[in-house]
Amino acid sequence: MNISGGRIKIKVQGWIKSIIHLISHKPCTVEQLIYTLRDAQTLGIINNETLGMLEGVISCAQLKVRDIMLPKNQLLTVAHDTEFTEIIQLVTRSGHSRFPVTGDNHDEIIGILHAKDLLRFSAHPEMNFDLSDIIRQATFVPESKRLDLLLSEFRNNRNHMAIVVDEYGATAGFVTLENIIEQIIGDIEDEFDIDEESYIKSHDDTNYIIKAHTPIAEFNQQLHANFSDDIYDTVGGIVMAKFAYLPKRGEHINIEGFEFTIITSDARRIKLLACHDKRTLPTEKNTS
Repeated sequence: MNISGGRIKIKVQGWIKSIIHLISHKPCTVEQLIYTLRDAQTLGIINNETLGMLEGVISCAQLKVRDIMLPKNQLLTVAHDTEFTEIIQLVTRSGHSRFPVTGDNHDEIIGILHAKDLLRFSAHPEMNFDLSDIIRQATFVPESKRLDLLLSEFRNNRNHMAIVVDEYGATAGFVTLENIIEQIIGDIEDEFDIDEESYIKSHDDTNYIIKAHTPIAEFNQQLHANFSDDIYDTVGGIVMAKFAYLPKRGEHINIEGFEFTIITSDARRIKLLACHDKRTLPTEKNTS
């Protein structure tokens, strides 16, 4: 018991000395602060996850919106005169919750549509639908805005999306609250995430979320399809070949009765796909 107590005492004293050492060398720059935090992690005062989050918080004060924004060509918009049924189809295919609404000029964003605002029209089809009645005010931010300031604005105004404009006021892209938070804590799981052991997540009889590395044989079996695996092994391989380039988020393509929409991709590969089964007789699929 005395030996154990002595070991604990020595360990505590070591921690105290480590903390005093860190405090006695006050960081004067961001780089020195990060080095101090990394020393704290090495000494076991903080763990790897905490270190990563602290570095993420620090980076937010140094990054600009332009550093993390998604480009304009990945912005999935809705025209102001789009019919209700078309909007519902778009929402179902994409799985997004917010859509910028454009005016007569496609480059002019006049507001933001929240998918949840469509629910009352679905429940009461006799209601007159006018998109202009339910769109919300859009938030516009310059490319040069600091991320920490935008995060504060998001929190105060309860916004989740901002349209990014360049120095001439033209739309350059967009940024979301999730984009900023991921800079701090890493990737966030959302409604598109699938269990590690699964390849395909079903929303209903015709809409699915699919990992791009899903083996073609697995896709064929679950969706009763007949894709060939002679050349490509995965669904992502077939989709990439059909595009003939690396597609961006929101782009979609039809392949043998299925419409695939890109949910996530990086500079090298497709990661996640939305799949809409458009075959004319889905009820004939074997569900046993």
